[in-house]
Amino acid sequence: MSTTTKNDFFKTNVLGHPAGLFVLFFTEMWERFSYYGMRALLVMFLTASVMGDHPGWGWPQEHAFALFGSYTALVYLSTMLGGYFADKLIGYRWAVVVGAFLMTLGHASMAIETPFFIYLGLTLLVFGTGFFKPNMTSIISEMYKERPEKKDGAYTIFYMGVNAGAFFGILLCGYLGEKVGWSIGFGLAGIFMLFGLLQFYFSQNIFGDIGLKPKMADDVALANSDASEINTNVIDEKEINKIDNDKRVPFTGWQLAVIAICSILGLIWVINDPVSKISEGSVNFLSVGGYDLSNFAVLTALVLFFILLAYRLSQYALVTRQKLLAVTFFAALTFCFFVVFEQAPGTLTIFARDYTDRILTGGASLVFLIVNTLIAVVPLAIITWVLFKLFKQTFKNYALANIFLSLSFVIIWIITIWMLTKDFYSAGYLQLSDSTLEMLKIDKITVKLTEIPATWFNVLNSLFIITLAPLFSKWWESKFNPSANAKFGIGMILLGLGMGFIAYGGRNIAPGADSASVGMYWLIFVYLFHTMGELCISPVGLSYVSKLVPGRMIAFMFGVWYLAIAIANKVAGIIGENSTDIANEKGIGTFFMIIMVLAIAVGVVAILLNKPIKKLMHGVK
Repeated sequence: MSTTTKNDFFKTNVLGHPAGLFVLFFTEMWERFSYYGMRALLVMFLTASVMGDHPGWGWPQEHAFALFGSYTALVYLSTMLGGYFADKLIGYRWAVVVGAFLMTLGHASMAIETPFFIYLGLTLLVFGTGFFKPNMTSIISEMYKERPEKKDGAYTIFYMGVNAGAFFGILLCGYLGEKVGWSIGFGLAGIFMLFGLLQFYFSQNIFGDIGLKPKMADDVALANSDASEINTNVIDEKEINKIDNDKRVPFTGWQLAVIAICSILGLIWVINDPVSKISEGSVNFLSVGGYDLSNFAVLTALVLFFILLAYRLSQYALVTRQKLLAVTFFAALTFCFFVVFEQAPGTLTIFARDYTDRILTGGASLVFLIVNTLIAVVPLAIITWVLFKLFKQTFKNYALANIFLSLSFVIIWIITIWMLTKDFYSAGYLQLSDSTLEMLKIDKITVKLTEIPATWFNVLNSLFIITLAPLFSKWWESKFNPSANAKFGIGMILLGLGMGFIAYGGRNIAPGADSASVGMYWLIFVYLFHTMGELCISPVGLSYVSKLVPGRMIAFMFGVWYLAIAIANKVAGIIGENSTDIANEKGIGTFFMIIMVLAIAVGVVAILLNKPIKKLMHGVK
């Protein structure tokens, strides 16, 4: 076994950080490429007409949203399973390998496009993401354990890899899925997930002994989290607990039984909801004696969970109990945020497809093509430069891993250049010979215009994050840094205002209309404001959990946190299901207006509760 120490990692320096960080950077980049690429396509594929050049399944929107909501909910729930296996049985590194392998198989299955393989693919993706997602950051945590001053920079770099993968996944998988074929989009995501797996597997010795041995929960409580600076205040917390006569509250038999009942009922409901709707009621796991007990099952699970949560909170000493109440409040706000934010791959993408004027001609077409070229080529060039830096440091010892990584970038450059060339040619700004057209697999065209793919608007979120994250980071470090409640409140208000733009843009769409030509700038404003809201809530939420919760309880409270996000994803799908009825009765603009009002109201309540919540936090900032 390697005897590498944490400080030894810094001997292979890339941009001031260990080369191992960038191995994780590129592995995570391809994982996010696969996840967000598929995420952008799934609802589009399910609702696409069974006729035409690129036929889909022709599902009604409510069926597609039901399946998508359950899928995303299960993805978050599976992180608890993956974290447990990594912590107790196989270690972080093998969990990442297993997760990447399952996701590769999942995308390969979905590329076949038959019902059996689509459902098999989604199942594999759920379990694969569960093994992969919670353990990448755990490896970083171990790498920087003796260099905490470098940790913030490390996570900033890693976060850029996350967003770069999401950006290119949506851009390229979305384009290929819409323009060429759904199976090509699904399959491409799997190809790059395979490259990420191979790169990680053949370079994993760079991590020394990190991730090989399972960690006991009392030593490392990171099973369900994406955060790694968990114990930053552990000394102060211990002192407070001594003063407060704090005590451990282990789970008793009846509590474990309640958790088991809640888990079983919740899982059955999440799976049964799309199954019963898609089968038109012919298959219903929660039908007893002709009665549909779906609502009863989920309400029972929620009531039991809240009873258990309230009881456990009551058992802790005062200071700990109050801090946990603050975390619970922030988890509720996070739930509200993701219910709205996760409309992006659903109702917002459908709005882009059916109600947005995505046809550009003349100068507008040329401007878009130039901008699209810049936002595709510049980030790819920067990341390729980072690749060369890593290549120089690690090729001697990890040649095979670098070869697979380099090959993946050759392919990504070829696809990007092909996409941009095809768009310029199709818009009439580029003349190509017949031999070049044949080589690039581009058909001759007669219409000189640019049609923006409906999935393209999803890339704006990653683009705005990369652009705005440094500004928000400076804001949080300044004397104008808002309180926790203010950040959550501002985030919810920005989220609501974003929906306000699309509500205003769609105000004249008649109830029941199948199509319209709303200006695309309204969608651009939506994603701009939603991204600003995300920067106020998503990155800081886990940070407050790590600061407020005693170290021994981190795993449980992160479980609660991810449970809130999982339920939010499912509720987002349910809301999407109702969008069709509201659009038919009152217009699609009214649907988004309702969401806007509710989001802003939650934001205002969060700000008004600043003083009582601040008191519960006991000086934690």
